[in-house]
Amino acid sequence: MKTGQYDAVIIGGGISGLMAAIALTRNQRRVAVVSKGDPVCRVSTGCIDILQGTQAPLADIDRLPEHHPYHLVGTDGITKSMELFTLVMKEAGLSYVGDPRENRYILSPAGNLRQTALVPESMAYANGLINDTEPLHLITFKALKDFYSGYVTIRYQHASVNEFDADEVSTLGIATKFNEPGFQDKFIAWVNGLNLPPGKIALPAVVGTKPGVFGEVARKLGRDIFEIPTLPPSIPGLRLFNALKNTLHNTGGDFYWGHAVKTVETGGNSIEAVTLEGAGRPTRIEGKTFVLATGSFISGGLYARQEGVVEEGVFHLPAFAPASRESWFGLNFFETGHEIEKSGIVVNKSFQPENGELRNLFVCGSILAFSEIMKYGCGHGMAIATGVAAALNCEEQLK
Repeated sequence: MKTGQYDAVIIGGGISGLMAAIALTRNQRRVAVVSKGDPVCRVSTGCIDILQGTQAPLADIDRLPEHHPYHLVGTDGITKSMELFTLVMKEAGLSYVGDPRENRYILSPAGNLRQTALVPESMAYANGLINDTEPLHLITFKALKDFYSGYVTIRYQHASVNEFDADEVSTLGIATKFNEPGFQDKFIAWVNGLNLPPGKIALPAVVGTKPGVFGEVARKLGRDIFEIPTLPPSIPGLRLFNALKNTLHNTGGDFYWGHAVKTVETGGNSIEAVTLEGAGRPTRIEGKTFVLATGSFISGGLYARQEGVVEEGVFHLPAFAPASRESWFGLNFFETGHEIEKSGIVVNKSFQPENGELRNLFVCGSILAFSEIMKYGCGHGMAIATGVAAALNCEEQLK
């Protein structure tokens, strides 16, 4: 049996788990991340929503219900976690713009304005963009399946549309081509040949999979351009995930990717090790501390049973769920605010499970009870803030 020994073992490779891991490696801790597969953030817009439905997200945190995890972090903790995230992204070559104190807007795949806080630099020019007179030049790609220009033009009739033939029909295929300087030059020459009048140029979010590609294309073109997220799969989400994963690798973190936790070893009131599923010899990972960041239902961190019980699948922690299964969903499934969103692990102020039986286990991300990330529009923001908070509490215990 192969064995690894770490200061912290992070279970879950999404944005919360990766930020927790990065925060710990920056303090010279030996860290491992265990993930059974690629996370949901890969298909996200790549934007960091802190709190939607307000122009001042930090100021309005106090209006959230008393059990929301943001209250355990506090506005100062949220601010510092966003500063760390922004720094990490800048060092990775994937700059973000915006302010956690003030929401801004991007143009969504459906052509409407979507509120968020921090955005990739490639989407920056969308903020404050759309009025009824400003020219918008929309460039799309022939036969691209995940972006529909009509959603934009039906809403903004001052938008013009031109179509480039990239000889590729998928977002990932086109984005990969943009990594090549020859393809960039061919595209830029074509755009320049259109002789577009003054105005911003918008493209589907396919301008490269690597950091720096968008900036290089914008520099060569010499125009204000911005990206519009596509329907999933999402290139900005992929860039975000890759930047975090590469950062952790560069700071000394280890990965156990594509493996689920098979068994958990405990001694007294502490976790000592986990054993991973996989072909060949089992892998046993010892840790001084553990962080659970497996996400909610969509990521498989929580499971709902027919009899109305919600279960956590790795450490079998008690999970909160609304008492009556009949109350889990509202009459309109597509509305936010279903009671089932409140399900998850209840933690104390140190982000440890409330029952306190496992003193070296910390919890972060959307698996936390009362998060209601769809209702409040706080997904990536809460993931980052609670991930960093869990890491800080790990650090205190490791001292």
